[in-house]
Amino acid sequence: MSKPLVLYTAATPNGHKVSIMLEELKAAYGNIDYDVEKINLTTNVQKEPWFIAMNPNGRIPVLVDRSNPTAAQPNGFPVFESAAILLYLVQKYDKEGKFKFESGSDEESQMLQWIFFAHGGVGPMQGQSHHFRHYAPEDVPYGKKRYGDEVVRLYGVLDIGLRGRDYLVGPGTGKLSVADVNVMPWVRYHKHAGVETLDAFPNLKAWLDRLLEREAVKVGIAVP
Repeated sequence: MSKPLVLYTAATPNGHKVSIMLEELKAAYGNIDYDVEKINLTTNVQKEPWFIAMNPNGRIPVLVDRSNPTAAQPNGFPVFESAAILLYLVQKYDKEGKFKFESGSDEESQMLQWIFFAHGGVGPMQGQSHHFRHYAPEDVPYGKKRYGDEVVRLYGVLDIGLRGRDYLVGPGTGKLSVADVNVMPWVRYHKHAGVETLDAFPNLKAWLDRLLEREAVKVGIAVP
């Protein structure tokens, strides 16, 4: 029997953001469940017309909410872009606000600031670092240095944001929120970006270790 949600994904940082969020919601509420459709990126399945109908950008992840059919999408409402999916999930399924903050609050603004920071910074910069280090058809030292240096700089920003805190946003030392889930899977791949150790970023290192100890995070990282 089909589950209320279906995640089209692959084992990438952006894919893991959503599977981790789904597992955190499942652990918190117990009534969230989803199917997984693994997308083989090497065969360009994500560029086929059936996928483009869900995401015109032809990239993973895509979440389809079968419990929310529409006239245009009778099989369920599709959501693309990983951060948009995270926000959709907490807006619709996090009824007690365990992973978000009160609408219009300063904390909600701070959460969105960190989400946009990651989407405009860590994600694309680290993605480019991965490309030039591991996938470019030719050696481009400038590209490796340019994006590697930027990853280090952005990790420094996160380290400042986590000074004296357990999580990026929230009163006191903070609470786990979409802001953390949105950036952690990228930081987890720091060695792939050429940052062998996080020792220079003690706050970031402690935060990553803290998140990786969570059972829902462990399960989410194993998807697909």
